[in-house]
Amino acid sequence: MSSLLGTDQPHALVAGSGGFIGGHLVARLLAEGQRVTAVDVKPLDRWYQLHPKALNLSADLALREACQEVADGVDEIYNLAADMGGIGFIENNKAACMLSVLINTHLLLAARDRGVGRYFYASSACVYPAYRQGSARVEALCEDMAYPAEPEDGYGWEKLFAERMGRHFAEDFGLTVRIARFHNVYGPYGSWDDGREKAPAALCRKVAEAVRDGREEIEVWGDGTRTRSFMYVDDCIEGIRRIMRSDVEQPLNLGTSELITVGDLARLVARTAGVRLRHRYDTAAPQGVHGRNSDNTLIRAALGWAPVVPLAEGLRPTYAWIAAQVDAAAPVPSTTLGA
Repeated sequence: MSSLLGTDQPHALVAGSGGFIGGHLVARLLAEGQRVTAVDVKPLDRWYQLHPKALNLSADLALREACQEVADGVDEIYNLAADMGGIGFIENNKAACMLSVLINTHLLLAARDRGVGRYFYASSACVYPAYRQGSARVEALCEDMAYPAEPEDGYGWEKLFAERMGRHFAEDFGLTVRIARFHNVYGPYGSWDDGREKAPAALCRKVAEAVRDGREEIEVWGDGTRTRSFMYVDDCIEGIRRIMRSDVEQPLNLGTSELITVGDLARLVARTAGVRLRHRYDTAAPQGVHGRNSDNTLIRAALGWAPVVPLAEGLRPTYAWIAAQVDAAAPVPSTTLGA
């Protein structure tokens, strides 16, 4: 492996490289001159981005042997691998989400056994207690609010447990562990129609389909009043790199503090597409907590930085990419002989 990649640059392992954020992170690391082993359980032809300058491997990191093999000779590990998706997926696949604990467990063991220098874990704002998110006018969530614990059932519990495991590997084995709690990351090259997409991608798809089909209405899950903040993927990647290189041992929020309702998000996507559409609200659909926003006080104090890309700006390339996928996936109209 080392002879293939060369030995003149740090060697990073990115777990979950075939996914949305992982693909963007591999691109960033390669641009910085790092050697990268990119790993995902999906076959290579199903990766959102496949970078030929990386060593691209399909492997099941829920297996300890696979983790030991891919971690051999690497200097740092970025663990973004998880079985997850938007609210529609995580509410209906709690056991699958919790099984991701196997990936983190075996990667941490491999990092310890192989002498890896640094380990990054992608946690989530879903670790925060439901009792702090019961209003659309939510108080921004700061890092010390995770306890007393009542995280999102399934997915949130797995993330919170994995955070604790990382903490104890640092304490007991001296592994340098860095953790970011992601808040709703969006952008191009990710899920948009497979049931795992999050709100920005789902709404971009619905608007693009309405534009394509000449419809004037889209379905919006919930009643449109729930609030969230959304972080563009470029900010996420910048934050990952800064956190990984920092001396901050506790988990840090990585998200924006630009709060918006789901209804207003749908309207913003429509404006991005240059249209106005009616909303048909589905209040029986999964909705998640009433409100969630990121308090960025700690990350600003620790790193002198916080995510900066406004939602309206980040939606432009996101919508453009998803609209192109929608158009490419449209069935070819049939023709009738003799018509």
